[in-house]
Amino acid sequence: MSTYCTWTLGYISFQLINYIFSCAATTLTGLHFVTTTMMTIVFRWLGLSQPSHLPLADLVKFVIFSNLSIVGMNVSLMWNSVGFYQIAKLCMIPASCLLEVAFDHVHYSRDTKLSIMVVLIGVAVCTVTDVSVNAKGLIAAVIAVWSTALQQYYVHFLQRKHSLNSFNLLGHTAPAQAGSLLLVGPFVDYLLTGQRVDHFNFSSLALVRTLSVIYAAASHLSDCWLRIRNKTYAMVYKVSLILQFFLVLSCFIAVGVNLSQFICIGRFSAVSFQVLGHMKTVLVLSLGFLFFGKEGLNLQVVLGMVLAVIGMIWYGNASAKPGGKERRSVLPVRSTSLKTSSEEPDGDEK
Repeated sequence: MSTYCTWTLGYISFQLINYIFSCAATTLTGLHFVTTTMMTIVFRWLGLSQPSHLPLADLVKFVIFSNLSIVGMNVSLMWNSVGFYQIAKLCMIPASCLLEVAFDHVHYSRDTKLSIMVVLIGVAVCTVTDVSVNAKGLIAAVIAVWSTALQQYYVHFLQRKHSLNSFNLLGHTAPAQAGSLLLVGPFVDYLLTGQRVDHFNFSSLALVRTLSVIYAAASHLSDCWLRIRNKTYAMVYKVSLILQFFLVLSCFIAVGVNLSQFICIGRFSAVSFQVLGHMKTVLVLSLGFLFFGKEGLNLQVVLGMVLAVIGMIWYGNASAKPGGKERRSVLPVRSTSLKTSSEEPDGDEK
């Protein structure tokens, strides 16, 4: 639970910071994975991860799904209304369920299915308002839903298949994602926003350079102009420090978000992660009403939040019971000893 709470709070802060740098979202994500890569080196030095092997084919598939998920979610939010974007996010739970049923032959009990439905209805009631659909937005939403579902399924699948812990898997995937996103990110951001990443005023240095030329030419006019110049410099550098602080902060929060996601999915499953993940939606709404006023707060929103929380509690209890959620397949493993142990029934899984 502590891991999940950390992920939830980190995710909220992470999304707020991403909004500041929204015109370079894909490239920014590449920087996040660069920071995560450096942290995985620290994890190995601390002994939290050990040398391991991940086949290139599995790594490539994971990176493709993960990068499509990142770009797809950004594009879906840009091209769709907020209501339809929320519907698309809700569709990730059924998509994850279908993947587990199709590939792992997971069986869900009636109570588990009903609890998932209650969560979906609750979140939909409190978040979905205006809904408008267009062709390109629909395509982006479909890509976002299935690529995200596949990426999260693969996090659990690869940890089980290759006996990797979360630190090991992140150590394999983070460098590949960092390189690929930094390579294609600037082009993707330009296609989506029409702005070049190198023209984005990350540090306000471009503004400082422009002002310095103007002030150098006009500083002889009066002492008043000099006072204005000094105040403007102070303001510009203050903005510069704030932007740099948020950029660095987003990179470090991303490490926690990525690691917490791998730990949660590895410990439970992609479906459980998605179900519990909607708690952040309830928290965002609650914090919004608490700090920014109660405008928009009505019986429908309260009822939706209550239903969502009830559904999450119900899901936790239902999936924990015998037969609540059973995996009926056995994954191939790398060694004979592991194979012998894996032939025993997996039992129930939360």
